Amino acid sequence: MELDIQCEEMSPSRWAELLSTMKSCKTIRLDDCNLSSSNCEDLSSVIRTNTSLTELKLNNNELGDAGIEHLCKGLLVPSCSLQKLWLQNCNLTSASCETLRSVLSAQPSLTELHVGDNKLGTAGVKVLCQGMMNPNCKLQKLQLEYCELTADIVEALNAALQSKPTLKELTLSNNTLGDTAVKQLCQGLVEASCNLELLHLENCGITSDSCQEISTVLSNKPSLVDLSVGDNKIGDSGLALLCQGLMHPNCRIQKLWLWDCDLTSASCKDLSRLLSTKETLVEISLIDNNLRDSGMEMLCQALKDPKSKLQELWVRECGLTTVCCKAVSSALSVNKHLKVLHIGENKLGDAGVEVMCEGLLHPDCNIQSLWLGNCDLTAACCATLATVMASKQCLTELDLSYNCLEDEGIRKLCEALRKPSCNMQQLILYDIYWSSEVDDELRALEESKPDVKIVS
Repeated sequence: MELDIQCEEMSPSRWAELLSTMKSCKTIRLDDCNLSSSNCEDLSSVIRTNTSLTELKLNNNELGDAGIEHLCKGLLVPSCSLQKLWLQNCNLTSASCETLRSVLSAQPSLTELHVGDNKLGTAGVKVLCQGMMNPNCKLQKLQLEYCELTADIVEALNAALQSKPTLKELTLSNNTLGDTAVKQLCQGLVEASCNLELLHLENCGITSDSCQEISTVLSNKPSLVDLSVGDNKIGDSGLALLCQGLMHPNCRIQKLWLWDCDLTSASCKDLSRLLSTKETLVEISLIDNNLRDSGMEMLCQALKDPKSKLQELWVRECGLTTVCCKAVSSALSVNKHLKVLHIGENKLGDAGVEVMCEGLLHPDCNIQSLWLGNCDLTAACCATLATVMASKQCLTELDLSYNCLEDEGIRKLCEALRKPSCNMQQLILYDIYWSSEVDDELRALEESKPDVKIVS
């Protein structure tokens, strides 16, 4: 049994009602429910008595250190079998870390701990690392983003990594680490016996200076399949170094996020080589990099290579225009694997999207999700988009937000949605003006086709 409630104010009567339900739940999720430390006393009692409870999610509640102390009294009971604990943004400080250390040391069932968005600080997380080093700890996933960590945390993390071969995922994004600390962390990862699968280092003050060390991790850890270094100023020179590790035969990367990394079209030669030869790579994010049309054209050429198995491409806000749309269309008509294309916030225009639709309509195109928000579109391209919607049954999600489609364009889309051949599940239309008459049509359409969700 599962209890999943979000964004609900808990009256005493409602809380009492839920408590009786929780006694038999395997999963309890209560994000954004205005819970406090007093609620944690009740939850602790639930944890002590409900031996089937394996997941507890309490994100975005003002639990505080006192709340965690109450919770942990239940978590420390030998009969507790909790596996996943989510405490993101719960107003915790380093004082909670001693209590959580006790849990890590005593509960081998706990495999996931999510404590991001809390002011734990370097001193607090050092205490957590002590708990990780206990032989009883079997932690597999540790999430520590926005925890006010500094470079001084790396020594403790490396010691924990050395002693914890079970660790599969480590998230350190949005902490002020810097190149020196990241280099030390990478050295620890290479030396550790852990088989890390996910490493997230977004907005950690990384430059090209530490990319060689990250590259070494990639070439030495075939287990690493998910790397995110977005929002770091690595630049073209850093990307070139990363690609050395990414192209290594040992590297089995599947998901690569490089958003806002100060990349230009100069990086696209290396990226194209990666796309056309690394068959394990299925998702790449290049959002907010100045790739321009010339860079996108190189990427599209790589997508046409039979070895490319990419399924998701994110190139939002990359300085693209109508010029690259012919290359995009050509890639779409050849690549059977691409399922998701985020190409919004680029000045594609109606003419560009018309050209793209030629590729989308090709029998070999299997696109499922297409994002074209804020692309300077008008009603002029909606007839062609409607044709794609009506004839391309694999297309289930379309985002056209922040475009001036007006009544004329929306009505053309509605015509497509009404057709039995249209398999659309979600049409996203944020910040688009239409009349009350068209609004009535949209509401009626949703009622007649309950499988269709129109988001506006």
